[in-house]
Amino acid sequence: MVAIGVDTHKASLAACAIDGAGRMVAERSFANSAAGHRAFERWLRALRLPRRIGIEGSGSFGAALSQRLVAVGEDVREVPAILTHRERRRTGRPGKSDPADALAIARVVLREEGLPAVRDPLAHRDLKLLVDYRDQLIAEQTRLRNRVHSDLQVIAPGYGASLGRLGDLRHATSNAAARSLLEPLGDLAAELTELRLARLETLSSEIAETKRRLHAALVDEYPALTSICGVGPVTAARLLGETGDVRRFRSAAAFAMACGVAPIPASSGKTQRVRLNRRGNRQLNRALFIVALTQAREHAPAREYMERKRAEGKTWNEAMRCLKRQLADVVYRAMLEDCRREALTT
Repeated sequence: MVAIGVDTHKASLAACAIDGAGRMVAERSFANSAAGHRAFERWLRALRLPRRIGIEGSGSFGAALSQRLVAVGEDVREVPAILTHRERRRTGRPGKSDPADALAIARVVLREEGLPAVRDPLAHRDLKLLVDYRDQLIAEQTRLRNRVHSDLQVIAPGYGASLGRLGDLRHATSNAAARSLLEPLGDLAAELTELRLARLETLSSEIAETKRRLHAALVDEYPALTSICGVGPVTAARLLGETGDVRRFRSAAAFAMACGVAPIPASSGKTQRVRLNRRGNRQLNRALFIVALTQAREHAPAREYMERKRAEGKTWNEAMRCLKRQLADVVYRAMLEDCRREALTT
């Protein structure tokens, strides 16, 4: 088998092919453009079969190339950057370069049979774009709200007591109440603060519209996933957008590892223990945390599970990690069920 490693960047692709013994067969760089992808395909066809291609960054700079290769039936695998980093030390090439990274990726592809397959690099892309855009809006809203609070503290000292429960500036009524404090002032500082309040209202409307679009995209399409307690439209979209085609993971355990919720063994001798997994996709990890937090408060089976773990001597955080690990399996099975349902209806 020929293993091909591709190191992707914004403007370039570095490719390296090795044989079954790990010896280099071919090496070349291409532009990361439509013309460069066609040249890569011609170079690829000159290599013998069977072959397997590993791409680092198949969901970002390498997404277009991955999509093109999957469409023509190539076996394309996603290579995590951490594996490339470890393998780079063994290549024997000094320093760091794109060809050295491509060689390291090729060796990872040759050695690791369990790398997730890239089935559809653009699966659920729109959901991911909407969730990322919503996160951007919320970050801007938070920054702007904090700025308005700072302005009001200078312009209208003690405004919190005047506004009472409306002083959080999270609703149209609270913004209107803040405007009522600014109207008598009439100076430039008050004018700019009013403009910021107007921008806050616009951001709130955009965030609500984004959530509505997510709900419309998910309704009746993913019944198994959205039926899980704690999985609302935003969380479901985040899970689907970050996962892509869930069938690229060979098992629930592989999915849990990709989410960073599978504990890492750290045992030695008679000491048997595991340590916290700080790797994996942090957005998936965040989504599972939201589901776990909701279930720990509102879902009776999850509360009972947490109580059992606390009774075993675990802290609340440790019990939550255990719950996240269990929920990774639940989410994986639900997404697989939705995939099978979609396949039957198409």
